[in-house]
Amino acid sequence: MKRLDLAFYEQPTLDLARALLGQYLVRRHPEGDIIAKIVETEAYLGAIDRAAHSFGGRRTKRTEVMFGKPGHVYTYQMHTHTLLNVVSGPVGTPEAVLIRAVEPIQGQTSITANRPGVKRYDQTNGPGKLTKALGITMDLYGHSFQQDPLYIAEGETEIVVEAGPRIGIPNTGEARDYPYRFFERDNPYVSKFR
Repeated sequence: MKRLDLAFYEQPTLDLARALLGQYLVRRHPEGDIIAKIVETEAYLGAIDRAAHSFGGRRTKRTEVMFGKPGHVYTYQMHTHTLLNVVSGPVGTPEAVLIRAVEPIQGQTSITANRPGVKRYDQTNGPGKLTKALGITMDLYGHSFQQDPLYIAEGETEIVVEAGPRIGIPNTGEARDYPYRFFERDNPYVSKFR
């Protein structure tokens, strides 16, 4: 699989959120790689976006990686879940794209082992679900998508993209209504909130 090059991540954040749809998220494992098509994303526009962790230029230990080069991993904990983001925007502009849902392509046995007793479509149809399914942890914070064990490879480009408001950000004023969530139309792995 051809890994996406660094230039891919240098797109404006809203464009990157759309362009990530259809690409393959690859998690290398000794017992076999897990490959999943990205089917849902959310863009967060940093200092000017009330829903972003870095709103107002907030720079903390948690958000530090967002101020660096695009194409790196920003992971954070929400409740008991690890969420995976792609750092975007120029250096010093703390923006990111949340990977919200993926469709398994390879490694279903490993995914099922990581999410036992969960119906297939519910294993990866949310940001905390997909990280459990692929074995993505906080240890990957700051990791470059140019290196193993986690990278994004060229995938499908002929998909129909829809946009809508982001999910789970009720206390963010007008930002809760921005159409910064992008998803593949009619894909059954898109999160159930439509």
